[in-house]
Amino acid sequence: MEKPYVIGIDIGGTNTVFGIVDARGTILYNDSIKTGIYGDINDYVSALAEGLKEVVEKAGGPGNIRGIGVGAPNGNYFSGCIEFAPNLPWKGTIPLALLISEKIYHIPVSLTNDANAAAIGEMTYGAARGMKDFIEITLGTGVGSGIVIGGTLVYGHDGFAGELGHVIVRQDGRMCGCGRKGCLETYASATGVARTVREILMNRTDKSVLRNIKPEEITSRDVYEAAVKGDKLAQEIFEYTGNILGEALANFVAFSSPEAIILFGGLTKAGDLILNPVRRAMEDNVLKVYQGKTKLLVSELKESDAAILGASALGWEVKEI
Repeated sequence: MEKPYVIGIDIGGTNTVFGIVDARGTILYNDSIKTGIYGDINDYVSALAEGLKEVVEKAGGPGNIRGIGVGAPNGNYFSGCIEFAPNLPWKGTIPLALLISEKIYHIPVSLTNDANAAAIGEMTYGAARGMKDFIEITLGTGVGSGIVIGGTLVYGHDGFAGELGHVIVRQDGRMCGCGRKGCLETYASATGVARTVREILMNRTDKSVLRNIKPEEITSRDVYEAAVKGDKLAQEIFEYTGNILGEALANFVAFSSPEAIILFGGLTKAGDLILNPVRRAMEDNVLKVYQGKTKLLVSELKESDAAILGASALGWEVKEI
């Protein structure tokens, strides 16, 4: 009998969200637990299992669940392990897929990193339905990416391909959390935008409502709200950020000639303030043979549901048992 549901689990440094999803991408039941309070991985998996069993029973029991998909920082699709994730409380290599399956009725579990999960979710439920070649760029606290070529996600030989947020876009640029300088995510993420604001406010004297906020408390949302009200400095920051991101996307197009690049995450809420300079910089810098061929789209996944949907899409790929 065809099993009608999958489970999606998204593991973040603060919270873990999970839910039951049907084939149309409807989240039927969902819940969450705190991630960071569990210093021991076994305690975490036990707490997660308790929550999961409750939603599984609401869905009619384990016989209705085809598989479990997990999106997690540094999640390795090949091994089912989280490997040396800096923002999670467990160090080293954690065989998470195996641990979860053992606790949850031995339902098969597939795991990947959070940006790859977003790409699979987009292909299953969102703007990339029907596409075989696209790149998903997640613009959140950092910059993540999932690359799909010929309908298949690119994992590389070790499971960690596609870290486009750590392509160097400025030689000897800003220090990145990865230990290198000038990575894309130090400029094009929400935290990158906040860094740009602080640098400009410190080095220039332009009038701006952003000067009314303590520099260390400024967020990308503050910049957006100021820009919408006509603040010239805030608008310039989006132009600067969009130019850097657009230049990087032009290089990514040369790599895989995607049908579309799909942007997802908090920064996309800035709308044309960020999208116009991104689109312009991408077209200005892309090789002539690619001009006008790659669409720049915004994710169709609802942000509040995207984490669960992206992870759940992996659940359809596992072999039924």
